[in-house]
Amino acid sequence: MILSKLPLRFVLSSGLLGLSVAALAQTNPNTITTAVPILTLSPDARSSALGEAGVAISPDANSAYYNAGKLGFVRNQYSVSPSYSPWLRAFTDDMGLAYLSGFAKLGERSAVSASLMYFDLGTIQYRDENNVSKGDFNPKEYAFSLSYGQKLSENFGVGVTTRYIRSNLTGSSLGNDAKPGNAAAVDLGAYYTKDLTIGPSDYNLALGAAISNIGTKITYTDPLQADFLPTNLKIGTAITRELDAYNKITLTVDANKLLVPTPYYFVGDSTGRGREVANLIRTRNDEIRAKSVVSGIFGSFNDAPGGFSEELKEINLSAGMEYWYNDLLAARVGYFYENKNKGDRQYLSFGLGVRYQVFGVDGTYLVPNSRANPLAQTIRVSLHFNFNKLEEAFGPGNDTGPVN
Repeated sequence: MILSKLPLRFVLSSGLLGLSVAALAQTNPNTITTAVPILTLSPDARSSALGEAGVAISPDANSAYYNAGKLGFVRNQYSVSPSYSPWLRAFTDDMGLAYLSGFAKLGERSAVSASLMYFDLGTIQYRDENNVSKGDFNPKEYAFSLSYGQKLSENFGVGVTTRYIRSNLTGSSLGNDAKPGNAAAVDLGAYYTKDLTIGPSDYNLALGAAISNIGTKITYTDPLQADFLPTNLKIGTAITRELDAYNKITLTVDANKLLVPTPYYFVGDSTGRGREVANLIRTRNDEIRAKSVVSGIFGSFNDAPGGFSEELKEINLSAGMEYWYNDLLAARVGYFYENKNKGDRQYLSFGLGVRYQVFGVDGTYLVPNSRANPLAQTIRVSLHFNFNKLEEAFGPGNDTGPVN
């Protein structure tokens, strides 16, 4: 990949969320951009196949990424899940997202989890405005997380995650003062699950909510130009119906909203006021960037220049359906929707899964809304290693809920 002196946000967004998103951010002032958007991406194949819904689906080794409140409900004593996705396969063959997550049950009601997310942007050839080589560099980002989840009752659990983030995008290849960015963050999650019998059918209702990446700002050069992390609110539900002794189906929906300030842009007629409007936009956005993290979170619900209708456009929707046969074979389909003025990521997702004894594998394939979308041909694969069901670790009566 050959790259000139482009803004750091463009470097990152183009690699992670797709070139179309980065280009949109350059031309559409409505688009919200943050540092390290990798933190908003579903890293495992199961939730990816459900349109990235995951805050309320049944617990597994990747639960802490979506909602640490689910950890108290995991069914195994230990579980480990590595995942990998080649990135932007239509453009390059040396970019990829790797994720490793696992948990250990501490007792009947609690568990700890650790994970590592690693994003490799491949080799970039830097060139200046005269097309003179400025050297090669391999930008990369990673986030290491530790989580704890506690079941407070038979139906309700809470959890917390701490996270260290490091983003190294340019190194010293450009000859500037850019340095790797470092940040720390926490997630808070809650999970509720209840078995129900309605008529002749058995159901499970699950509700989940989580706020992720509440943390410090991150900077690559001037500390006064620090960027917000992608603090995100996730709320969702999952309803599972037992069709019979061998078949069950789950429907799930998540709503996500970034809790960071919306960039200011001028609303109205700017005819003959070009310089005045440009100065106003620059001043307002400097003020926005200077906001504290707490101010940014609380202000994110009513700061869109377009008013309440624009606030609604900032909500991304994820929906999916998961079918299991005998807790052995799974088929999944999902859809992810992001407003065209806020990034325009819209795609179908399809996936399959297998579980056999301690081993499992999931796969996902994304089908974007347009053939030109850089997310085309995106695949994601996850492996699962689940050891000791709770009935083996703690005795009968603790084996509840689906194994995923």
